Amino acid sequence: MLLYMSNSASAGQSTPLHSVSVAGAVVREDGRLLAIRRADNGTWELPGGILELTESPEAGVTREVLEETGIHVEVDELSGVYKNTTRGIVALVFRCKPSGGIERTSDESTAVAWLAPEEVAERMSEVYAVRLLDALDEDGPHVRSHDGQRLIPAR
Repeated sequence: MLLYMSNSASAGQSTPLHSVSVAGAVVREDGRLLAIRRADNGTWELPGGILELTESPEAGVTREVLEETGIHVEVDELSGVYKNTTRGIVALVFRCKPSGGIERTSDESTAVAWLAPEEVAERMSEVYAVRLLDALDEDGPHVRSHDGQRLIPAR
């Protein structure tokens, strides 16, 4: 399938551009999930970030998780696709297994924690908690949209 993105003007309007981010839903053998507290806004989220132009999504996930947490991962499969309709960000979330490393913070994270599934909703906003919890569901990948604050119901 060929994907085409353009910002050329058509009738005085330009086509909005999207950015693509990747995130790792890292699940340990004991069922705990890897999360970070972001340095820029203090919120708890999955480790991840913007996919670089020349890298594959799997390579991007591996890089982002390592950079933000110190944990090496093996990427299993895509668990969800999430669109922030306000910011134009499409996030690809991959279920991963830890394969080494030691937890540490970075310039982008002030804390790294392994959360039990019931702790996820307590620490994270709904739009990020659902990404981790969707990764535990074998019936994915899930496709969801949100406005940055709340999930938008599927139509």
